[in-house]
Amino acid sequence: LGLFLSSSAETLLDDFLLTYTVFMTTDDLCQALLRQYPFIECCTHRGHTLNHQGKEDDSDVSCRKRKVLHLVSQWTSLYKDWLHEDEHLKQFLKTIYRNVLDDVYEYPILEKDLKEFQKILGMHRRHTVDEYSPHRKNKTFFQQFSVKENWLQHRGTMNETEEIFCRVYITEHSYVSVKAQVSTSAQEILKIVAEKIQYPEEELALVTVSFSGEKHELQPNDLAISKSLESSSRMFVYRKDLTDSLNPFAENEELQQRSVRILGINTWDLALELTNFDWSLFNAIHEQELIYFTFSRQGTAENTENLSLLLQRCNEVQLWVATEILLCSQLCKRVQLVKKFIKIAAHCKAQRNLNSFFAIVMGLNTASVSRLSQTWEKIPGKFKKLFTELESLTDPSLNHKAYRDAFKKMKSPKIPFMPLLLKDVTFIHEGNKTFLDNLVNFEKLHMIADTVRSLRHCRNNQFGNEVPSKEHHELKPYIHHLHVIDNQQALFELSHRIEPRV
Repeated sequence: LGLFLSSSAETLLDDFLLTYTVFMTTDDLCQALLRQYPFIECCTHRGHTLNHQGKEDDSDVSCRKRKVLHLVSQWTSLYKDWLHEDEHLKQFLKTIYRNVLDDVYEYPILEKDLKEFQKILGMHRRHTVDEYSPHRKNKTFFQQFSVKENWLQHRGTMNETEEIFCRVYITEHSYVSVKAQVSTSAQEILKIVAEKIQYPEEELALVTVSFSGEKHELQPNDLAISKSLESSSRMFVYRKDLTDSLNPFAENEELQQRSVRILGINTWDLALELTNFDWSLFNAIHEQELIYFTFSRQGTAENTENLSLLLQRCNEVQLWVATEILLCSQLCKRVQLVKKFIKIAAHCKAQRNLNSFFAIVMGLNTASVSRLSQTWEKIPGKFKKLFTELESLTDPSLNHKAYRDAFKKMKSPKIPFMPLLLKDVTFIHEGNKTFLDNLVNFEKLHMIADTVRSLRHCRNNQFGNEVPSKEHHELKPYIHHLHVIDNQQALFELSHRIEPRV
């Protein structure tokens, strides 16, 4: 433990705090810090109080105490609410806080550290005496601070305001991705889906179907999300006139006939809404999620929930591009759609949203779309040239050099292509041993921490308050709730239906 005043020492501390879960538990770290914090053992001799600290003098003792407090402050500041429900950490914070309160009399220099400690921990005042303090009778004028109650909420327990992606299936292989709060009712979900597929809401029903075939129709006030989250069931939307047999929509009969609304929306506005949505997901990712995703130390999804949402979104945008094109049976409109998506990809790049940029380019390069020779033949030369330039950024050769060079030149805020960032962390992990001669390989952990820290650079600034024009009131729900077909075989069947093999 050092005072970590130099930038190199602070980087080393940051490396340790980002990656300690790779080789030790939170409880291990708490116990190690308590062992490093010198306790005061007091006894009285002829009316005088004597401190027994071994051979350490007061300056050494206070220095060690400050080092521990500095590390704890950096730790809690970095993790914020990430570990606040951890029982070991809660007990540790109470213990270390009581010790500092006791020590501030003996070592007044700790008073500044105590105030900073209280500030970073987000503690609030309670005008009560610290009942655990052995000197509480002499400290009635001190104000106790306690951990906020919202720290005690379990990360694994969803609260009513938490938002997740909910899949509402239209057919066996196509669904509408709905971003909604856990407290959302079945009626609210049904309204979103009805608007998306342009079908009268009053003629639809929301039904959960278990993998064993059991069906249950949700009532308007039912909490749809909690029921749909069950691992053994899916949520479907059905026509009420078919409730006896509960047959879902026939694939593409109604879906192909819907108007291609995307053609009437400004491409910059579409890209901007994609970027705003992606930023809300990207900005919520904690750096530790990349560590847990790579090492899977605890193997629980709750440790990577925000990261998983962004990865899911990237996959859905790719499927959305293919779905929109393949559900368009008219050649002239299909050509317009391809041109539209090329322009949207270019705008996403200009807006420094490389996550949606990659997803759209990959969607256009999906085998079921790229084989549409009649469609691509009618794409104007300037659009083909633009698409070739955009494709070059996704070229994986030389370890994605084209993308890395371009992304490095972009100013923040910016959204990286997250799968590639995860690939980098995984490559470092699998290519280097975590332990060498029974010692932690800190060089490996530094490389991982350095890669993870790139998120901070991307989020140095916030995106501006630019919003799409208000003339397209349906733009936000259109982008937030994508309708996709998630089955490659179904996409190929659509592809061959609109452009049969010659």
